[in-house]
Amino acid sequence: MTSPFRIDASLLADGKAISICTCGLSKKFPYCDGTHKLARQELPGKLYTYSEDGSTVLTVTDDPTVPPSDTQTPPAVGGQG
Repeated sequence: MTSPFRIDASLLADGKAISICTCGLSKKFPYCDGTHKLARQELPGKLYTYSEDGSTVLTVTDDPTVPPSDTQTPPAVGGQG
């Protein structure tokens, strides 16, 4: 999830809506600062490292916590023989 969690103004004492960061990239964490927009192009199963200002992707690597997809071809059913 890269979209913020929005809390409606009617639920808060000061009447101002807030957005809570769910991407972990916000410099105002736990509040959203819009940095999640960088993550829109990220692919599942990859880890991205950004420049300090967040404007540039420095590296993209496989996420070691995600098992690799099964790339083996399943055996043929009713094969020749």
